[in-house]
Formats: sequence, structure tokens, C-alpha cells
Amino acid sequence: MPAHERRRRLSPAERRAQLLSVGARLFAERPYEEVLMEEVAEQAGVSRALLYRHFASKHELFAAVYREAADDLLARSRFDPADTLVEQLVEGMDAHLDYFIANRHAVLTANRVLAGDQVIQTIITEELDALRGRLLGVLPLADERARQAVSQILRSWLVFVRVLVIDWLTEETCTRTELRDACIGAVLGALRPLLPTDPAPGWGHRGHTIGA
Repeated sequence: MPAHERRRRLSPAERRAQLLSVGARLFAERPYEEVLMEEVAEQAGVSRALLYRHFASKHELFAAVYREAADDLLARSRFDPADTLVEQLVEGMDAHLDYFIANRHAVLTANRVLAGDQVIQTIITEELDALRGRLLGVLPLADERARQAVSQILRSWLVFVRVLVIDWLTEETCTRTELRDACIGAVLGALRPLLPTDPAPGWGHRGHTIGA
């Protein structure tokens, strides 16, 4: 970092944002156990004491980084009733896949290294619940019974997608487009029996690729 940037005084909010940015980059570049708080402080141009005043531990820093990422993904996963369901699913899947691929180490940390950590899993669960709620809001549901059934399917589908994508990040057995389309095809197939109209007429025949 240039000397003039090191010398510039930042407000607490600006400093926190800077530390989160440095942390996000390091957690994306390498496995969790290889990221040292001393390196975060050095690359941010601050003392370790100042870093620890903002984040008491590496775990706390990672949790803040992942919370910010989850909030950003929700903001970029736009669900607009004016779009078709497929268009909305594609947009949401693309936003998540873009982040997961660019931040492979961070995603694997959250879902494997810290799989039993309550704080991290709460962040993931809250994001999945928010996505489920948004999808419910744009689907044509006949009544409360249909809503409950669809909600249950969406909850299970989001967990399925999470597991499948994490496995794919470890071993890419298909292309990114094939992975995305397989995930979308799975939820369309599950929803069709419960919706009054086909959510994606003409989509789903063998060999079909979304956007092709």
C-alpha cells in the first residue's frame, strides 16, 4: 500500500470497510488456515492492535466478510414478477456462481472448514431463507396449502444447490453452464405439479441449455 494511503486517517466505518476488503481478498486467495491476522494488518497498513479493535479474532473477521458477501448476493439476486421464472432463476444462480468461483476458498471455508460453526451457518441459513421468501413472492400460488408445499420444496432445493455447488467447486465434473441449468431444471421439475400453469413452458427437453 502506498505510504500516503497508510498515513490517511480513516473514520471507523471507512477503516472497517478497508479491513473487510483486505480480509475478503485474502480469504478468497488461500485456505482459511493460511490467512494470518498479522498479514491482514500489514496489508491494510494498520497495527495489529487496531485490527483487533475492529475484529477480535480471525473467525470474527471471516464472519463479517461472509455476512457482507451474503448481503451483496441478496442485493444482486433480483426477483421481478415482470420477468419469467427462468430469467429470475438464471440471474440468481449466475450471481451466486460468479461469487463462488471467484471466492472458492472462502466458500469452501464457510461450508466445510467451518461447517459446524453456528455463526457462519446462521449467515448461510438466513440468506437461503431470504431467497426462498423472494421466490415465493413471485410464484403463482393458488392457496396457502400450495404455498406451504412450494415453500418446503424451495427449502430442500436450496440445500441441494448448496451441496451440489460445493462439491463442484472441489471437483468440476461438468461445465458451469451445465451446473446452473441442472440446478434450475431440478426446481422447475419439482414445482410443475404444484403450480396452476407451467412456470417454464417449452423448457426442459433433453439437451436444452438456458439462454441458448
